Order: sequence, then C-alpha cells, then structure tokens
Amino acid sequence: MNVLIIGSGGREHAICWTIANSPKLTKLFAAPGNAGIAELAICLPISVEDNQAILRAVHDHSIDFVIIGPEVPLVNGLADLLQSNGIAVFGPSKAAAQIEGSKGFMKDLCAKAGIPTARYARFTDIEKAKTYVEQYGAPIVIKADGLAAGKGVTVAMTKDEALDAIDTAMRDKAFGNAGASLVIEEFMEGEEASFFALADGETAIAFAHAQDHKRAYDGDKGPNTGGMGAYSPAPIITPALQDDIMQRIILPTAKQMVKDGTPFRGIFFAGLMLTKEGPKLIEYNARFGDPETQAMLPRLKSDLLDVLHKTALGRLNEVKLEWHDCAALCVVMAAKGYPGTYQKNTVIKGLDKAADLPNVVVFHAGTINNDGAVLANGGRVLGITGFDESLKKAQQNAYRAVDAIDWPEGFCRRDIGWRALQ
Repeated sequence: MNVLIIGSGGREHAICWTIANSPKLTKLFAAPGNAGIAELAICLPISVEDNQAILRAVHDHSIDFVIIGPEVPLVNGLADLLQSNGIAVFGPSKAAAQIEGSKGFMKDLCAKAGIPTARYARFTDIEKAKTYVEQYGAPIVIKADGLAAGKGVTVAMTKDEALDAIDTAMRDKAFGNAGASLVIEEFMEGEEASFFALADGETAIAFAHAQDHKRAYDGDKGPNTGGMGAYSPAPIITPALQDDIMQRIILPTAKQMVKDGTPFRGIFFAGLMLTKEGPKLIEYNARFGDPETQAMLPRLKSDLLDVLHKTALGRLNEVKLEWHDCAALCVVMAAKGYPGTYQKNTVIKGLDKAADLPNVVVFHAGTINNDGAVLANGGRVLGITGFDESLKKAQQNAYRAVDAIDWPEGFCRRDIGWRALQ
C-alpha cells in the first residue's frame, strides 16, 4: 500500500524507519518530513495544518493509508476529513482527540468513568481561579486547557508561583486561546511513566511503556521541555502493574468514549503518576509520544504498518504484538538555548559515523538538507537511540553515538536513564 506519514519530528522519523521494511509497503510519503525522513520517504512540502492540501496530496499520490503523527492535525479534524473521503487513517477523530485537545474534557471524562486521577476544578474566571488557589494552597498544578506545545503546565511549589501561572495564562495570554480556560489540580507525588495502548473503539490492548526526561538539564534541573530523552521498557511497570493500568485506566476510558459517542481509534498515550495508592492518570495524549516512540519502536518485532492498519480498520482483535528482548534508550540533542531562543541553520557533522555504530539509530527531528549538508532547523534536533540486552548497554551505545556527532551548537543531557539505573 502507499502510505503517507504526517509530521516532521523524531517520532515521525521513527515511524518511517520502522515501517520502511514492511512487506505491506509499496511507497512511503511524508508531509513535510525532515532530512532524515527524506532518506526513506518522498517528502511533500505541505504544512501539517493544511487539511485540504493533504487531501489533494492523498489523491495525487494514490495514498491508501495515512498515519497522523502530531496532535494539532488530529485536533483540527484531519482524520475526519480523510475518512469521509474513503481513506484509511491511523489517528482519532476531532471529537475523540479532545482527550488531548482539552484538559477539561479529559478530566470530566475521568470523573464520569471513575478513572483514578488528581482532584481538579475548571475555571474561565481569573479571580475564581485565584480564590481556589488561596483555598487549597501549594503545591498545586495549573494547566492551560488547550494545546500549548507542552508548555502550558506549571507545577507550582508556592502559592505565589501558582498565582503568577494563572496571570501568565489568563491575563498575559501567553498560550493564546489555550489558556483562556484553566484546569487546576491537586499535586500528586510519585514516579512518572508513559503508557501506550492501541484502541479501535471499545477494544484496547497494551502497546509499550517508557519513561521520559522533561527537564532541560542533568539532575532534572532547568525548564520543562518537550522531552530530552526516554527509555523503554520502564522497569517500574511490572506485568501486574500493566494489567492494573489497563483495567483501571485504559479500558474504562475506551468504554466511556464509546458511550459518549466519541469512540477512540488510534493510540492512547497515558501520562501516569505511580502513587502510593496505585497508578493515577496525569493526562492523556491522542498520539505517539516524542521522544518515547524513538525508544519504543526499535524494540518492536511485529510489522508496525500491519498493526496500525488493522487498528485503523477496527480489526485490533487480529493483532498480537511481539517484542525483541532488549532495552532501548534515546538521547535528544537540542540546539543550545532550547527551550528558549536558539540559533538555526547550524551545520551538523558526523551523522554517518554515529549511525554506523552497532545497535544505534540516529533519528532526525528539526533538520533540513541544504546541498548535502544537514542543518539544525528546530529546538529538538536529533534523537540518538541505542539498544542492547540491558538498559546500561543501551545507554552506553547511545552516548557513544552522541560523542561521534560534531555539532558545537548543540547540547544534550548526559544522564538519560538515571532513574532506572540507580
């Protein structure tokens, strides 16, 4: 089949890399793609937000199946448009994607379905939001209701910090319309983990799990980012805990969404807090994670294209996932200054040298090709994944490849995997 991947990040490169050798693949396209994806797919210069241009490309290139990577096209209803034109698509409808597009929608769903999560309240009035913070004190969590590119959440350790976060979102409009409505939650303590499950409506099966590193610098210091690295599997998630997560969180969510008339077809990405009382849901995303995907997919033995296509067609009951018995760890290389301002169009060398190392894959994110030279063109630029029989060896493989790359304008954390390796 002819397949189109929507997106340009490391997650999309990992998906392209994984399905490139599928016997079911005829031709692979990406929109817009990046310098790494261009080595595997025909890249189309189309914005992920231009639904009509994507639909035209689907017809022009006889695309049979579309895999949507990022959240914005999902929330913008791209899946609905493609399905209404008879195209198979992996990714939920606009209505179902509200599970990520609106924190309030997600929390209300949890309340209806009895899913364990933090106590919360929703606000569109700045003074009422501040009164709530005065009532409950800190630590407390302030969240912009809508999509804010991973930057709309403040874990406020003091009351003043919480009040400032409310002002930033509602008065200063730092997140645009996404911050016009707020969700304020109780602070939960525990270890965080990312859990992924495929769903084709009411049926759902566990996919994989990982742990991410959100802070910019070693020792979990510095500002929050889109993710500076991840490893999979997460040793903290035992088979028994996985069953518990499926029974108490994933399956009730899928059933409630069918009941509400918004069946979810795609991948649930559950951000979890593993508390003393058991796993609790922090939030849902409606797509594969980044950089978790770059750590999960090198472990997959099954044909990913076949798995995603069957999920899209409502045939998840035919899927049986198989995994390599190994661990994988992804180190994100970002432009110096990220997540703040950073320089673009700096030259990256040594990529072939890194990719030639054993048990290593170099995934591109914010890159472009300029007459044969690879240039950095974003904040998070590369994802260097090492894999091996143990997490320690996977980590060593990843950092060996990082050290082979010559990019003075880039940086990375040197402690990805520390929690699991302690």
